[in-house]
Amino acid sequence: MPMSHVFHRSSVKAPPAVSRGEGAYLYDQSGKAYLDGSGGAAVSCLGHGDAHVTEAIRAQLDQVAFAHTGFFTSPPAEALADRLVALAPGDLNRVYFVSGGSEAMEAALKLARQYHLERGEAGRSRIIARRQSYHGNTLGALATGGNAWRREPFAPLLMEVSHVAPCYAYRGQQEGESEAAYCDRLIAEIEDEIERVGPESVMAFVAEPVVGATLGAVPSVPGYFKRIREICDRHGILMILDEVMCGMGRTGTLFACEQDVVAPDILCVAKGLGAGYQPIGAMLCTEIMHEVIAQGSGFFQHGHTYVGHPVACAAAGAVLDRVVGDDLLGRVHPMGAVLRGMLEDRFGQHPHVGDIRGRGLFLGLELVQDRATKAPIDPARKIHAQVKAAAFAEGLICYPNGGTIDGKQGAHVLLAPPFILTEDQAAELVDKLARAFVAVGL
Repeated sequence: MPMSHVFHRSSVKAPPAVSRGEGAYLYDQSGKAYLDGSGGAAVSCLGHGDAHVTEAIRAQLDQVAFAHTGFFTSPPAEALADRLVALAPGDLNRVYFVSGGSEAMEAALKLARQYHLERGEAGRSRIIARRQSYHGNTLGALATGGNAWRREPFAPLLMEVSHVAPCYAYRGQQEGESEAAYCDRLIAEIEDEIERVGPESVMAFVAEPVVGATLGAVPSVPGYFKRIREICDRHGILMILDEVMCGMGRTGTLFACEQDVVAPDILCVAKGLGAGYQPIGAMLCTEIMHEVIAQGSGFFQHGHTYVGHPVACAAAGAVLDRVVGDDLLGRVHPMGAVLRGMLEDRFGQHPHVGDIRGRGLFLGLELVQDRATKAPIDPARKIHAQVKAAAFAEGLICYPNGGTIDGKQGAHVLLAPPFILTEDQAAELVDKLARAFVAVGL
């Protein structure tokens, strides 16, 4: 293979070149097929080669590819915003389009700060987020996230953020403690932190409804987010929900927070919004927040070159046609149940699988040294990297990560296959994952 001038994610080993995609599979240049069991990073919810989406992109390119939003809006952006607002929970009524999840979170944080400034509460700058969360790789999003190993090299560059415990029942709920008591304890920690820093200093509480890459598809216990919503309302704190990975149907409802029966002040989506066909993300906010800016400075002090890109918005509109219009969303709960059942049948008593969890087609398996004690596998083994490589060799793309417990200890495998997954493909996924486990000595 000739020398590559691409700065790859790994500077040691270049990945194989992809040649094409079809349905739930990607193919490399040798013709080998890979079942896309994680949608890349929970991106490809429609699979690959969806004709309706590619035709929408082609049609928009025939009209106009790009017009800067400092000068123009576009019909695809207007139509997509209308549809998202009509489908969104609560009072979310304005949409700010960006090119990905990190950009969406940066926009959310900056809007939250500007909102408080324009209301005359300049003292509100503190963010409360959770350990073992992930909110993106730009500096503001990285500071907000609680992914320890991603943060560590850049710590001197990051703003100070309060990090409280995640809602991670498998590890956090004590023996003999009920879900309700566990929830009470987590809520008390949040309230204590608000009192410690001063309620008048807190700008926003930020969380993923179902934690993705860092914890491996961990949902909250019942009532947790409703309690946080009440705390935020009581103290004038904004609730920002990050659905970049878990949103847009991945958990079985278009917006993941619908299952927690809450609506945030700001909600961020990306990945499944464009399904990989174009880079796009979106920040949704309430009409009240928009009005504060409109009646104040009149200008959101933020922006990127490609916000509201017409081709990206046209692609996302076509993705919604398929997910909502053709009701691929309706497949997520039943196919998620099928896949989860297969995972539980194969791995439910596996000595090195401690927990199988998630919602819809967003599932995680936590890897352990011992099921009974929940003792983690020695991090020096880098078992997550071994599983990823072994699965890839078997022709399965999955999304393992390490540091599940605290940034160093623990490992999990995240699964996020396309909504078009069939029962046969679910069985293939489980078989290939099982062979990968055997190959790495699990």
